[in-house]
Amino acid sequence: MALNPQLFSNGMPVPFVNETFVLARDGVEFEIDKIPGAHGDRVKAKGTIYLSNIRMVFVANKPVGNFAAFDMPLLYVHGEKFNQPIFYCNNIAGHVDPVVPDNEHRALYSTQSFKILFKEGGCGTFVPLFFNLISSVRQYNQRTSTEAQPQMDPLQAAQTPVDEMMRHAYVDPNDPTRIFLQQPTQESQLRRRTYNPHAVENSI
Repeated sequence: MALNPQLFSNGMPVPFVNETFVLARDGVEFEIDKIPGAHGDRVKAKGTIYLSNIRMVFVANKPVGNFAAFDMPLLYVHGEKFNQPIFYCNNIAGHVDPVVPDNEHRALYSTQSFKILFKEGGCGTFVPLFFNLISSVRQYNQRTSTEAQPQMDPLQAAQTPVDEMMRHAYVDPNDPTRIFLQQPTQESQLRRRTYNPHAVENSI
């Protein structure tokens, strides 16, 4: 995870090298715990979830204190579950491990719990794409990993082939998810190469 990743002025996340955005879903409520400075260390906000071949990024409609956006690498997400409660809205809950800076110790960071609540419209497009993508990322990573690493590079997920999955994606007419048939072009030459918050470079 990474708090407040870099965004363009329109709210779109600044992409990594080889990152492909798959979809955007408006009208969700996002909950995350262990946010420094938050009341009770938990934040709830409404906004948009972006899903790519590398990560999920929640972007709040309005900042809550110092919380404006949250980045979750797909390779660091685990324990994800789709819930359909009788008296509450459908949601995906799970855990995400932190992205630890190279010069800091893993013990200083702890796993966080998140929840994505679908408050406006169905989720028949988002949910299958999310679970298919995260499964593909894990399978591809297991095949290509040659040795156990204390923490895998979240950008390895960029190598996962997602084109075929996107071509066969089911689109639920009751789900307002927007699928990116082509990549957003605004300032598309700008690319990030690492999770370092200041590493934004022009791609070649």
